Amino acid sequence: MTVDVRTLYLILVFAAAFSAMQAVFGLVRVAGDRRKVNRRLTIAERVGGISELVIELRKQRGLTASGEKAGRWRWLTDLIVRSGVPYNPRTWALVGLAIAVGGALVGVALSRKLAGAPVGAVLSLAIGPIGFLKFMAGRRAKQISLQLPQALDIIVRSLEAGHPVPTAVALVGREMGDPIGSEFGLAADEIAYGATLEQAVARMSERCEHPDVDLFAATVRLQERAGGNLTGLLKLNAQTVRERHKMRLKIKAASSEGRVSAMILTAAPICAAAFIQLTSPHFYGDVIHEPFIQLGLGVLGGWMLIGNLVIRKMINMRI
Repeated sequence: MTVDVRTLYLILVFAAAFSAMQAVFGLVRVAGDRRKVNRRLTIAERVGGISELVIELRKQRGLTASGEKAGRWRWLTDLIVRSGVPYNPRTWALVGLAIAVGGALVGVALSRKLAGAPVGAVLSLAIGPIGFLKFMAGRRAKQISLQLPQALDIIVRSLEAGHPVPTAVALVGREMGDPIGSEFGLAADEIAYGATLEQAVARMSERCEHPDVDLFAATVRLQERAGGNLTGLLKLNAQTVRERHKMRLKIKAASSEGRVSAMILTAAPICAAAFIQLTSPHFYGDVIHEPFIQLGLGVLGGWMLIGNLVIRKMINMRI
C-alpha cells in the first residue's frame, strides 16, 4: 500500500494549523476568564479604601453612590443593572450617537428621502442598544443560575470549616468568576462598609432580579429573623436551585419545536421577499406604491406579528 506524499503533507499541515488554532483559542479563553475573575480586584487596586471601592462598583452597575436605582425610566435602569455592562455615560453617549447616525443613513438610503433620517435614527436607538442590553441580561441570568449552586457550596464548606458568614461570602467573591463572583464580592464589600448581611443580600437580589437569587435572599432573611441552621438551609437552597435549572432545561427541550417553528415561519417570508427584491426588483417595485398593495403588506406583517406573539405565549413557560 503506497501513501501519496502530497496527501500526507496536506494532512500534516491541516493538523498543525488545527492545533495552532486550538492553542490560540485556549489562550484567549483563559485570558478572558482570568480577566473576569480579577476584574473586581483590579478595581480594588486603583481605589484607596472600602468606601471608594463600593461607590465605584455601584457606579459601574448604573447605581447611585448609596446603592439605589436612579433614573426616570425605571425599566431601563433595571435593564442596565441586570445586564452587568459597565456603565460609562460618556462612552454610552458616543456609542448611541454613532448608532443614531448609522440608523439615519440607513433610513435615508432605504426611503431615498431626508424624512427617513429621524425615523431610522429613532428605530436604531430603540432596537440596537435595548436589544443588546436584553441579550446581555439574559445571558447573565443563565450564568447566575449555573454558578449559584457552586457559590452556595463554597459558603457551606466555609461555614463548616468554622469561618463567619461574611468571610464565606467574601471567599465566593475571590474564587468565582463573573457574574456571581462580582455580585458576592460587592455584597462582601458592602458588609465591610457597614451593611448587615441581610441588607447586602437584599441589595444583591435587587440588582440581579433573578428568582434563584431571590430564594437565597429569602433564606438568609429567614435565618436572620427566625434563627436556625444556616448551613442546612443553604444546602437545601443549592439543591433547589439545581432542580430548578434541570426543570428549565426540560422546558427548553419541550418547547424547542415551537421555537424553531416560530423562527422558520418568521424568516421564510422575509427571506423570500429579500430574494425576490434582489433577483427581480420590478416584481414589487412597479406596484409597491399602490394603496391596496401597501395595505395588504401591512396586514400580512400584522398577522405575522400576532402569530409570533401567540407562539411566544405558548412556549414561554416559567417556573
